[in-house]
Amino acid sequence: MKSRWIITYCILLFMVVLLSACAGKQGPAGVAGPAGPVGPEGPQGPAGKEGAPVSQSPAAPSGAEYIGSQICSGCHPEISAAVNKTGHPWNQVKVVDGKSPTYPFTRISEPPSGYTWSDISYVIGGFNWKALFVDKNGYIITYAPGMSGSTDYLNQWNIVNKLLGKDAGWVSYKPGTDKLPNDCGVCHSTGYSAWPTDSHQDDLPGIIGTWKEPGVQCERCHGPGSLHASNPQGIRMLVDRSSQACLTCHIRDSEMVITNGLIDHTKAFGDLSAGKHITLDCVDCHDPHMGVVQLRQSQRPTTRTTCADCHWQQASYQKNKIHVGMQLACIECHMPRMIMVATSDPLNFLGDVRTHRMVIDADQIEQFITVTAADGTQTQHALPQIGLNFACRHCHGGGLGSPKTDEQLLKGAANYHVRPEPTPVMPTLESTPMSTATSVP
Repeated sequence: MKSRWIITYCILLFMVVLLSACAGKQGPAGVAGPAGPVGPEGPQGPAGKEGAPVSQSPAAPSGAEYIGSQICSGCHPEISAAVNKTGHPWNQVKVVDGKSPTYPFTRISEPPSGYTWSDISYVIGGFNWKALFVDKNGYIITYAPGMSGSTDYLNQWNIVNKLLGKDAGWVSYKPGTDKLPNDCGVCHSTGYSAWPTDSHQDDLPGIIGTWKEPGVQCERCHGPGSLHASNPQGIRMLVDRSSQACLTCHIRDSEMVITNGLIDHTKAFGDLSAGKHITLDCVDCHDPHMGVVQLRQSQRPTTRTTCADCHWQQASYQKNKIHVGMQLACIECHMPRMIMVATSDPLNFLGDVRTHRMVIDADQIEQFITVTAADGTQTQHALPQIGLNFACRHCHGGGLGSPKTDEQLLKGAANYHVRPEPTPVMPTLESTPMSTATSVP
């Protein structure tokens, strides 16, 4: 029986070898069959050249969608309550049912003259500095109904500023301009998109682009949250602690506009010039969920660290003893109010927002220089360090301190934080040891 299987195996092996030997060369390829179905779309790639769609929100897991800050607050009520008292969610507000928006610390009683709240679609700002109003076609209101071209129309509401002694009231912003577009969504909204280029929020032709929520809400910084909401432990939200996340709107290198001797907030200028502080992240000093205004209102520290935590040697000595007695904070000199958002007092070198330049040049008086281009046009530029006009004269000339000449300021600023060397004590006759030798009688 065993021999029969061996013989059968050998025969089969011989036939395989024989067939292999007789096989010819491989023939030409046949006609290609029809294409299969298209596969699923892959994740969005990086932004391309100019003209391609650019996302204004952080990246999120592929397929994530915006769910809105109201859903976020369901699991994060304490953080949501804190954020709602910052200016971020309120930098653009939709008017609902023809009623005035309700802000944490301010109140806008009425829209511009000639309009009712039913005529307003959105309010831009209104939290602490100023407010602009958007009509039902999406354009920023710049004139009374039917009064296009009127250059004295008051359309911007300025919030009261006690520091500058300014009451709340109406001022002009580009008055008379016809069809001034609302292009603020790039920084004043969440989930903003400028693509396609003919898209308009709420189909209002005056609004450039679209958004998921007005104002800077949770998903503006943390990305779309649908996947995280469905699986909180398995899919984490984006947490970006880098300054680049803030600089998406608080732009560091944008073109600066100087108006009446102050940096104008017309362009979103971050005002942190090159220097050692540029290596810090914004969250090193600022809690991203707490605003300076709300912290000041509750009489709490406005930063999570202090100047003296790093600059303890400079903080330990000030040449001017009067300043020491007044307990002036470092920022009074090193972060003067050089920026104007809504109002200012240029004669006393006071805007309504502090600079982040911080470094004072003790030999510099002026802050701005005039540059003449080849075609003869002149523009003003801010020097990177703070001059003594802004460091000193918002007090010494602004009513708080006595006026000082340039020479007095230069002398007072020289070596301000340099502790003088102790004066050496010269030996005197009284301090010289007496000789212990005795005289011979």
